[in-house]
Amino acid sequence: MNKLKLYWSLQLGSWLSFAFIQILGFLLLGGVELSLTQVAFWVLEAGLFLLTTHLFRHFIIYREWLSFNMARLIPRVIIAVLILSLIVYVLRMLISIPLGMYNPAVVWKVTNVVGLTSVYSLIFFLWAVLYFIYHYFERYNTSLKHQAAMNEIELNNLKSQLNPHFIFNALNSIRALVDENPKKSKNSITQLSNILRSSLVSDKQRLTSFNEELRIVKDYLGLETIRFEERLKTSYDIHPDSNMYQVPPLMLQTLVENGVKHGISKLKEGGIIELKTLLSDDKFIIQIRNSGKYIALNGAKKSKPSLGLKNTKQRLDLIYGSEASISIKNESNNVVLTELTIPQHNYESINN
Repeated sequence: MNKLKLYWSLQLGSWLSFAFIQILGFLLLGGVELSLTQVAFWVLEAGLFLLTTHLFRHFIIYREWLSFNMARLIPRVIIAVLILSLIVYVLRMLISIPLGMYNPAVVWKVTNVVGLTSVYSLIFFLWAVLYFIYHYFERYNTSLKHQAAMNEIELNNLKSQLNPHFIFNALNSIRALVDENPKKSKNSITQLSNILRSSLVSDKQRLTSFNEELRIVKDYLGLETIRFEERLKTSYDIHPDSNMYQVPPLMLQTLVENGVKHGISKLKEGGIIELKTLLSDDKFIIQIRNSGKYIALNGAKKSKPSLGLKNTKQRLDLIYGSEASISIKNESNNVVLTELTIPQHNYESINN
Protein backbone atom coordinates (compact mmCIF):
# COMPACT_ATOMS: atom_id res chain seq x y z
CA MET A 1 0.00 0.00 0.00
CA ASN A 2 1.49 3.34 -1.04
CA LYS A 3 1.41 6.43 1.16
CA LEU A 4 -1.58 8.06 -0.57
CA LYS A 5 -3.75 4.94 -0.28
CA LEU A 6 -2.74 4.54 3.34
CA TYR A 7 -3.61 8.16 4.06
CA TRP A 8 -7.09 7.94 2.54
CA SER A 9 -7.77 4.58 4.16
CA LEU A 10 -6.95 6.00 7.57
CA GLN A 11 -8.89 9.21 6.94
CA LEU A 12 -12.06 7.52 5.71
CA GLY A 13 -11.87 4.75 8.31
CA SER A 14 -11.28 7.15 11.19
CA TRP A 15 -14.02 9.65 10.42
CA LEU A 16 -16.59 6.99 9.53
CA SER A 17 -15.77 5.37 12.87
CA PHE A 18 -16.25 8.77 14.50
CA ALA A 19 -19.77 9.01 13.00
CA PHE A 20 -20.57 5.42 13.98
CA ILE A 21 -19.47 6.02 17.60
CA GLN A 22 -21.77 9.05 17.85
CA ILE A 23 -24.70 7.09 16.43
CA LEU A 24 -23.99 4.15 18.75
CA GLY A 25 -23.66 6.46 21.74
CA PHE A 26 -27.03 8.07 20.96
CA LEU A 27 -28.68 4.64 20.72
CA LEU A 28 -27.25 3.54 24.05
CA LEU A 29 -27.65 6.78 26.02
CA GLY A 30 -30.18 8.90 24.13
CA GLY A 31 -33.35 7.26 25.35
CA VAL A 32 -35.29 8.41 22.26
CA GLU A 33 -35.79 7.01 18.79
CA LEU A 34 -33.00 7.62 16.30
CA SER A 35 -34.10 9.45 13.14
CA LEU A 36 -32.57 9.39 9.64
CA THR A 37 -32.07 13.14 9.92
CA GLN A 38 -29.80 12.68 12.91
CA VAL A 39 -27.86 9.90 11.13
CA ALA A 40 -27.44 12.16 8.08
CA PHE A 41 -26.22 15.00 10.30
CA TRP A 42 -23.52 12.89 11.96
CA VAL A 43 -22.37 11.45 8.63
CA LEU A 44 -22.15 14.95 7.15
CA GLU A 45 -20.32 16.12 10.27
CA ALA A 46 -17.78 13.32 9.82
CA GLY A 47 -17.37 14.40 6.18
CA LEU A 48 -16.79 17.96 7.40
CA PHE A 49 -14.01 16.76 9.70
CA LEU A 50 -12.55 14.75 6.83
CA LEU A 51 -12.50 17.78 4.53
CA THR A 52 -11.10 20.08 7.23
CA THR A 53 -8.24 17.76 8.23
CA HIS A 54 -7.44 17.16 4.57
CA LEU A 55 -7.13 20.89 3.95
CA PHE A 56 -5.13 21.21 7.17
CA ARG A 57 -2.74 18.57 5.83
CA HIS A 58 -2.22 20.59 2.64
CA PHE A 59 -1.61 23.68 4.74
CA ILE A 60 1.01 21.82 6.83
CA ILE A 61 2.82 20.66 3.71
CA TYR A 62 2.60 24.08 2.01
CA ARG A 63 3.96 25.90 5.07
CA GLU A 64 6.63 23.21 5.54
CA TRP A 65 5.69 22.56 9.16
CA LEU A 66 7.12 19.05 8.93
CA SER A 67 10.61 20.54 8.98
CA PHE A 68 9.98 22.67 12.10
CA ASN A 69 11.40 21.84 15.51
CA MET A 70 9.10 21.44 18.51
CA ALA A 71 9.57 25.00 19.74
CA ARG A 72 8.28 26.39 16.44
CA LEU A 73 5.73 23.69 15.74
CA ILE A 74 3.69 23.34 18.94
CA PRO A 75 2.43 26.99 19.18
CA ARG A 76 1.43 26.94 15.52
CA VAL A 77 -0.46 23.67 15.90
CA ILE A 78 -2.33 24.92 18.98
CA ILE A 79 -3.42 28.12 17.22
CA ALA A 80 -4.36 26.18 14.10
CA VAL A 81 -6.57 23.65 15.93
CA LEU A 82 -8.39 26.44 17.79
CA ILE A 83 -9.16 28.22 14.52
CA LEU A 84 -10.22 24.97 12.86
CA SER A 85 -12.50 24.17 15.79
CA LEU A 86 -14.34 27.51 15.45
CA ILE A 87 -14.63 27.05 11.67
CA VAL A 88 -16.03 23.53 12.07
CA TYR A 89 -18.49 24.74 14.69
CA VAL A 90 -19.86 27.38 12.29
CA LEU A 91 -19.97 24.95 9.35
CA ARG A 92 -21.66 22.37 11.54
CA MET A 93 -24.32 24.94 12.30
CA LEU A 94 -24.81 25.61 8.56
CA ILE A 95 -25.27 21.89 7.95
CA SER A 96 -28.00 21.73 10.58
CA ILE A 97 -30.13 24.44 8.86
CA PRO A 98 -31.29 22.46 5.75
CA LEU A 99 -31.83 19.40 7.97
CA GLY A 100 -34.23 21.39 10.19
CA MET A 101 -32.06 20.91 13.27
CA TYR A 102 -30.97 24.52 13.72
CA ASN A 103 -31.88 26.03 17.09
CA PRO A 104 -30.31 29.51 17.72
CA ALA A 105 -30.91 29.34 21.46
CA VAL A 106 -28.87 26.15 21.70
CA VAL A 107 -26.29 26.88 19.01
CA TRP A 108 -25.19 30.26 20.36
CA LYS A 109 -25.27 29.38 24.00
CA VAL A 110 -21.81 30.23 25.40
CA THR A 111 -21.39 26.95 27.25
CA ASN A 112 -22.20 25.01 24.08
CA VAL A 113 -19.82 27.08 21.95
CA VAL A 114 -16.96 26.73 24.43
CA GLY A 115 -17.68 23.08 25.18
CA LEU A 116 -17.94 21.87 21.59
CA THR A 117 -15.01 23.93 20.28
CA SER A 118 -12.92 22.53 23.13
CA VAL A 119 -13.88 18.98 22.13
CA TYR A 120 -13.15 19.75 18.48
CA SER A 121 -9.80 21.30 19.43
CA LEU A 122 -8.87 18.10 21.25
CA ILE A 123 -9.89 16.00 18.24
CA PHE A 124 -7.89 18.15 15.81
CA PHE A 125 -4.91 18.20 18.16
CA LEU A 126 -4.92 14.39 18.41
CA TRP A 127 -5.17 14.18 14.61
CA ALA A 128 -2.19 16.55 14.26
CA VAL A 129 -0.15 14.59 16.81
CA LEU A 130 -0.76 11.30 14.99
CA TYR A 131 0.01 12.93 11.64
CA PHE A 132 3.33 14.38 12.82
CA ILE A 133 4.29 11.18 14.64
CA TYR A 134 3.72 9.18 11.45
CA HIS A 135 5.92 11.53 9.43
CA TYR A 136 8.56 11.62 12.14
CA PHE A 137 8.93 7.82 12.09
CA GLU A 138 8.76 7.76 8.32
CA ARG A 139 11.61 10.27 8.08
CA TYR A 140 13.54 8.39 10.76
CA ASN A 141 13.09 5.14 8.86
CA THR A 142 14.13 6.81 5.61
CA SER A 143 17.17 8.26 7.35
CA LEU A 144 18.14 4.81 8.62
CA LYS A 145 17.76 3.31 5.15
CA HIS A 146 19.83 6.14 3.67
CA GLN A 147 22.53 5.69 6.31
CA ALA A 148 22.54 1.93 5.73
CA ALA A 149 22.92 2.47 1.99
CA MET A 150 25.76 4.94 2.55
CA ASN A 151 27.45 2.52 4.95
CA GLU A 152 27.14 -0.27 2.40
CA ILE A 153 28.69 1.92 -0.30
CA GLU A 154 31.53 2.91 2.02
CA LEU A 155 32.12 -0.72 3.02
CA ASN A 156 32.33 -1.73 -0.63
CA ASN A 157 34.75 1.11 -1.31
CA LEU A 158 36.92 0.06 1.61
CA LYS A 159 36.96 -3.55 0.47
CA SER A 160 37.84 -2.49 -3.07
CA GLN A 161 40.92 -0.70 -1.67
CA LEU A 162 42.23 -3.95 -0.19
CA ASN A 163 42.31 -6.15 -3.25
CA PRO A 164 44.73 -4.19 -5.51
CA HIS A 165 47.27 -3.85 -2.68
CA PHE A 166 47.11 -7.54 -1.87
CA ILE A 167 47.29 -8.63 -5.52
CA PHE A 168 50.30 -6.38 -6.15
CA ASN A 169 52.31 -7.95 -3.30
CA ALA A 170 51.31 -11.49 -4.23
CA LEU A 171 52.22 -11.06 -7.90
CA ASN A 172 55.60 -9.62 -6.95
CA SER A 173 56.29 -12.72 -4.86
CA ILE A 174 55.30 -15.05 -7.68
CA ARG A 175 57.29 -13.08 -10.26
CA ALA A 176 60.45 -13.59 -8.22
CA LEU A 177 59.85 -17.34 -8.25
CA VAL A 178 59.03 -17.92 -11.92
CA ASP A 179 62.62 -18.31 -13.15
CA GLU A 180 63.94 -20.09 -10.07
CA ASN A 181 61.23 -22.69 -9.55
CA PRO A 182 58.53 -22.82 -12.28
CA LYS A 183 56.73 -25.73 -10.61
CA LYS A 184 56.46 -23.90 -7.33
CA SER A 185 55.39 -20.74 -9.11
CA LYS A 186 52.51 -22.64 -10.72
CA ASN A 187 51.42 -23.85 -7.29
CA SER A 188 51.64 -20.26 -6.02
CA ILE A 189 49.49 -19.03 -8.87
CA THR A 190 46.92 -21.65 -7.88
CA GLN A 191 47.09 -20.35 -4.29
CA LEU A 192 46.59 -16.80 -5.49
CA SER A 193 43.69 -17.93 -7.67
CA ASN A 194 42.03 -19.56 -4.66
CA ILE A 195 42.47 -16.40 -2.60
CA LEU A 196 41.02 -14.19 -5.31
CA ARG A 197 38.06 -16.51 -5.78
CA SER A 198 37.34 -16.39 -2.07
CA SER A 199 37.76 -12.64 -2.16
CA LEU A 200 35.23 -12.24 -4.95
CA VAL A 201 32.69 -14.36 -3.08
CA SER A 202 33.26 -12.58 0.22
CA ASP A 203 32.77 -9.16 -1.41
CA LYS A 204 29.06 -9.95 -1.54
CA GLN A 205 28.85 -10.21 2.24
CA ARG A 206 29.77 -8.05 5.18
CA LEU A 207 31.01 -11.08 7.08
CA THR A 208 32.60 -14.40 6.31
CA SER A 209 33.35 -17.45 8.44
CA PHE A 210 36.52 -17.36 10.50
CA ASN A 211 37.65 -20.67 9.00
CA GLU A 212 37.42 -19.21 5.50
CA GLU A 213 39.34 -16.11 6.58
CA LEU A 214 41.98 -18.29 8.26
CA ARG A 215 42.40 -20.26 5.04
CA ILE A 216 43.01 -17.01 3.13
CA VAL A 217 45.57 -15.93 5.75
CA LYS A 218 47.41 -19.26 5.44
CA ASP A 219 47.44 -18.98 1.65
CA TYR A 220 48.69 -15.40 1.92
CA LEU A 221 51.50 -16.36 4.30
CA GLY A 222 52.32 -19.28 2.03
CA LEU A 223 52.81 -16.80 -0.81
CA GLU A 224 54.86 -14.48 1.39
CA THR A 225 57.10 -17.39 2.37
CA ILE A 226 58.23 -17.43 -1.26
CA ARG A 227 59.59 -13.92 -0.84
CA PHE A 228 61.03 -14.21 2.65
CA GLU A 229 61.94 -17.92 2.62
CA GLU A 230 63.41 -18.90 6.04
CA ARG A 231 63.04 -15.34 7.33
CA LEU A 232 59.28 -15.81 7.79
CA LYS A 233 57.94 -18.31 10.30
CA THR A 234 54.30 -18.85 11.25
CA SER A 235 52.48 -20.16 14.31
CA TYR A 236 48.76 -20.80 14.94
CA ASP A 237 46.91 -21.24 18.26
CA ILE A 238 43.25 -21.38 17.29
CA HIS A 239 40.46 -21.91 19.82
CA PRO A 240 38.29 -24.94 18.86
CA ASP A 241 35.10 -22.82 18.85
CA SER A 242 36.51 -20.14 16.56
CA ASN A 243 34.59 -21.64 13.65
CA MET A 244 31.37 -20.42 15.32
CA TYR A 245 32.31 -16.80 14.65
CA GLN A 246 32.40 -14.62 11.59
CA VAL A 247 34.68 -11.74 10.70
CA PRO A 248 34.75 -9.04 8.01
CA PRO A 249 36.28 -10.53 4.84
CA LEU A 250 40.00 -9.94 4.24
CA MET A 251 40.34 -8.13 7.57
CA LEU A 252 42.67 -10.72 9.13
CA GLN A 253 44.70 -10.87 5.94
CA THR A 254 45.08 -7.09 6.10
CA LEU A 255 46.31 -7.19 9.70
CA VAL A 256 48.69 -10.06 9.01
CA GLU A 257 49.98 -8.22 5.94
CA ASN A 258 50.52 -5.15 8.11
CA GLY A 259 52.67 -7.25 10.47
CA VAL A 260 54.71 -8.64 7.60
CA LYS A 261 55.17 -5.27 5.90
CA HIS A 262 56.02 -3.18 8.96
CA GLY A 263 57.62 -5.89 11.07
CA ILE A 264 59.16 -8.92 9.35
CA SER A 265 60.29 -7.12 6.19
CA LYS A 266 62.28 -4.57 8.23
CA LEU A 267 64.24 -7.21 10.16
CA LYS A 268 67.38 -8.61 8.57
CA GLU A 269 66.97 -11.91 10.37
CA GLY A 270 63.21 -11.99 9.74
CA GLY A 271 60.74 -13.07 12.39
CA ILE A 272 57.52 -14.87 13.21
CA ILE A 273 53.80 -14.24 12.71
CA GLU A 274 51.62 -15.77 15.41
CA LEU A 275 47.85 -15.96 15.13
CA LYS A 276 45.84 -16.77 18.27
CA THR A 277 42.11 -16.70 19.05
CA LEU A 278 40.35 -16.47 22.42
CA LEU A 279 36.76 -16.43 23.68
CA SER A 280 35.85 -14.17 26.60
CA ASP A 281 32.44 -12.88 27.78
CA ASP A 282 30.72 -13.40 24.42
CA LYS A 283 33.64 -11.66 22.73
CA PHE A 284 35.78 -13.19 20.01
CA ILE A 285 39.37 -12.03 20.42
CA ILE A 286 41.94 -12.39 17.66
CA GLN A 287 45.57 -11.71 18.51
CA ILE A 288 48.24 -11.26 15.87
CA ARG A 289 51.84 -11.06 17.05
CA ASN A 290 54.70 -10.19 14.79
CA SER A 291 58.38 -9.60 15.33
CA GLY A 292 59.37 -5.95 15.24
CA LYS A 293 58.58 -2.67 16.98
CA TYR A 294 55.66 -0.30 16.72
CA ILE A 295 57.59 2.97 16.69
CA ALA A 296 58.11 6.08 14.57
CA LEU A 297 61.31 7.94 13.76
CA ASN A 298 61.10 10.05 16.91
CA GLY A 299 60.44 7.05 19.11
CA ALA A 300 56.77 7.91 19.72
CA LYS A 301 53.83 5.83 18.61
CA LYS A 302 52.75 6.35 15.07
CA SER A 303 50.40 9.32 14.83
CA LYS A 304 49.01 8.17 11.51
CA PRO A 305 48.10 4.50 11.18
CA SER A 306 48.75 2.63 7.95
CA LEU A 307 46.05 2.46 5.30
CA GLY A 308 45.28 -1.13 6.30
CA LEU A 309 44.74 -0.28 9.98
CA LYS A 310 42.74 2.84 9.18
CA ASN A 311 40.64 0.81 6.76
CA THR A 312 40.09 -1.89 9.40
CA LYS A 313 38.92 0.63 12.01
CA GLN A 314 36.45 2.19 9.57
CA ARG A 315 35.00 -1.19 8.62
CA LEU A 316 34.61 -2.21 12.27
CA ASP A 317 32.82 1.07 13.05
CA LEU A 318 30.45 0.64 10.11
CA ILE A 319 29.55 -2.97 10.97
CA TYR A 320 29.66 -3.09 14.78
CA GLY A 321 29.71 0.53 15.94
CA SER A 322 31.37 0.84 19.34
CA GLU A 323 31.02 -2.87 20.18
CA ALA A 324 34.18 -3.90 18.32
CA SER A 325 37.69 -2.63 18.84
CA ILE A 326 41.21 -2.96 17.53
CA SER A 327 44.45 -2.08 19.26
CA ILE A 328 48.13 -2.27 18.34
CA LYS A 329 50.98 -1.99 20.83
CA ASN A 330 54.46 -3.21 21.71
CA GLU A 331 53.97 -6.30 23.86
CA SER A 332 57.72 -6.56 24.44
CA ASN A 333 60.92 -5.12 23.04
CA ASN A 334 60.67 -7.13 19.84
CA VAL A 335 57.02 -8.22 19.61
CA VAL A 336 54.08 -6.16 18.34
CA LEU A 337 50.58 -7.25 19.38
CA THR A 338 47.55 -6.43 17.26
CA GLU A 339 44.32 -7.39 19.04
CA LEU A 340 40.91 -7.47 17.39
CA THR A 341 37.77 -7.85 19.57
CA ILE A 342 34.46 -8.72 17.93
CA PRO A 343 31.08 -9.10 19.68
CA GLN A 344 28.81 -12.08 19.32
CA HIS A 345 25.97 -11.11 16.99
CA ASN A 346 23.13 -12.41 14.88
CA TYR A 347 25.35 -12.63 11.85
CA GLU A 348 22.56 -13.44 9.43
CA SER A 349 20.92 -10.07 10.13
CA ILE A 350 24.26 -8.26 9.76
CA ASN A 351 24.93 -9.90 6.39
CA ASN A 352 21.48 -8.92 5.20
